[in-house]
Amino acid sequence: MTLPSVAPLRLGSLRIDPPVVLAPMAGVTNAAFRRLCAEQGAGLYVCEMITSRGVVERDEKTLNMLVFADNEDVRSVQLYGVDPYYVGEAVKVLAGDFGVAHVDLNFGCPVPKVTRKGGGAALPYKRGLLEAILRSAVAAAAPYGIPVTMKTRKGIDDDHLTFLDAGRIAEDAGAAAIALHGRTAVQHYSGTADWTSIAELKQHVGIPVLGNGDIWEAADAVRMLETTGADGVVIGRGCLGRPWLFRDLAALLSGAPAPALPTLGEVAAMMRRHAELLADLMGEDRGLRDMRKHMAWYLKGFIAGSSVRASLGMVSSLAELDVLLGELDPSQPYPVAELGTPRGRQGSPRKVALPAGWLDNTDGLSDDLADAELDISGG
Repeated sequence: MTLPSVAPLRLGSLRIDPPVVLAPMAGVTNAAFRRLCAEQGAGLYVCEMITSRGVVERDEKTLNMLVFADNEDVRSVQLYGVDPYYVGEAVKVLAGDFGVAHVDLNFGCPVPKVTRKGGGAALPYKRGLLEAILRSAVAAAAPYGIPVTMKTRKGIDDDHLTFLDAGRIAEDAGAAAIALHGRTAVQHYSGTADWTSIAELKQHVGIPVLGNGDIWEAADAVRMLETTGADGVVIGRGCLGRPWLFRDLAALLSGAPAPALPTLGEVAAMMRRHAELLADLMGEDRGLRDMRKHMAWYLKGFIAGSSVRASLGMVSSLAELDVLLGELDPSQPYPVAELGTPRGRQGSPRKVALPAGWLDNTDGLSDDLADAELDISGG
């Protein structure tokens, strides 16, 4: 599947070509993984979500996450916050002290510990507060010429949809773009993403709209762009254990044919590169421990043997990894049955945890959300 070359994404003065964004994923999209993906194809690679209060108060864990790879020409950070003051001040710190060139605001996280305090996917219901946060961030970013974008979901549930209002508010506040995950918070990552909501938002606003949800292969991105009119795509779980997805996206979105699927030997080489980058970032012991969670994603569908899989899940050194990877059959073709299938967490729909009385009004400016202003980062 090919389509004519897709126009680059414009975010203020930034030009993202192809219009592909790596979604922040806690515990996954550190500097090593972002570098690995960027080696496969161009785009925008966003740092793991950090908290505005953590930045302002110089929390050590938060600041330690602000590490960027050499090939990240555009330093991009996703920021969480519920207080307009903290969000604005955090943007100033990121721009002035860390050279960040793009800030994305997270209003899509469905995790109970976040929503039960009024943050993440719960916050867009409070239209007044959402506007205040966006305006604070945009004003703080303006002197640095940094574009501010936002990520959201359709709403809390089907009875409390917020995405159209969020798009209007984002555009009026001066945001450079809005990304929409075509699920409600109650869905979490279950079911099927509703791409029609992305098309509806695109017709509703004049700023760029990015589509997110159920892009498992590069062909899915092509189909999303064709059916929704979106200006770009956000890639999350689809790249878990498959960083070459960005290579495939770069090819198809430029009008070129899709590259050949990797053999197990090529996947093993990618695993080795990933482990090497993690070791460089964290030290060999910690880096290889972090690599363990990626093993099942890389080997999904391949014939590898239970003992090798188990050993890879306990690997503790690069030398040990080399021995184990050497036991794999490098000529084994890619398991085509895995194409187009979900990856990573899915779960099932669940009631969204909200603060008491959250749905009583849609303003939010008088709500006490001090407990929701998380002081640490990491998802």
